[in-house]
Amino acid sequence: MNRPKTGLLVASLVLAVVALWALAPGLFTAHDPIAGVPAEKLQAPSARHLFGTDAVGRDLFARVVHGSVHSLSGAFVAVAVGLLLGTLLGLLAGSAGGPVDDAVMRFVDVLLSVPGLLLALTVIILLGPGTVNVAIAVGTGSVAAFARLARSEVVRVRRTDYVEAAFGSGGRYPVVLWRHVLPNSLGPVIALTALQFGMAILAISTLGFLGYGAEPPTPEWGLLIAEGRNYLATSWWLTTLPGAVVVAVVLAAGRISRSIGRSTA
Repeated sequence: MNRPKTGLLVASLVLAVVALWALAPGLFTAHDPIAGVPAEKLQAPSARHLFGTDAVGRDLFARVVHGSVHSLSGAFVAVAVGLLLGTLLGLLAGSAGGPVDDAVMRFVDVLLSVPGLLLALTVIILLGPGTVNVAIAVGTGSVAAFARLARSEVVRVRRTDYVEAAFGSGGRYPVVLWRHVLPNSLGPVIALTALQFGMAILAISTLGFLGYGAEPPTPEWGLLIAEGRNYLATSWWLTTLPGAVVVAVVLAAGRISRSIGRSTA
């Protein structure tokens, strides 16, 4: 029996801890993420304040912990949008073929030709700022990646002997797609989902940094980094520590994605 690799264990631990932050932040910090103590402003990391305090005396670790629910929920919404729409488009294109395939894939090519951040900003302009709208915008940018991968997998599975046998035995087209084609096409798509989860957190944090996400004083990760940039020369922890959390989560999601990809290959 092979032991799990250390990197995978560390990645799983990072995501588990961050998930617990989102589900039960009170277990990790007793500080208020909104109210500050002006007398304790801009204190360096210590035993009392693990990540230090910000310019109004708020505990930065508490804000990072409580902010995880906004970043993670936004990433889940973004991945759900990309996964559902992209997989449906890929399934439609790969199974129908012909003009339908050409039309869907040309639409996907148009999405791929637009930089992800620019596409997200365009959607935000249409929907308005806010955590949910940012998540939808980021998810829209990932539709093309899901659609291309899902289509290639559907085309591969569609040509296998057991699918042809299912059609030959009188199976109806929607039933064969649902029972045979779709389940056997989802392995690489699931691996992409884990990778896109990390990328969604990074994109949401970027848009939050630019001011399109949650409004202050909401403790969202990108907003925390943006709030600390004016104090970078004297209070490095305000940007470095929240940024390190974002990097850790993105790397952990990428590591788990690679593990899923190998197991489904």
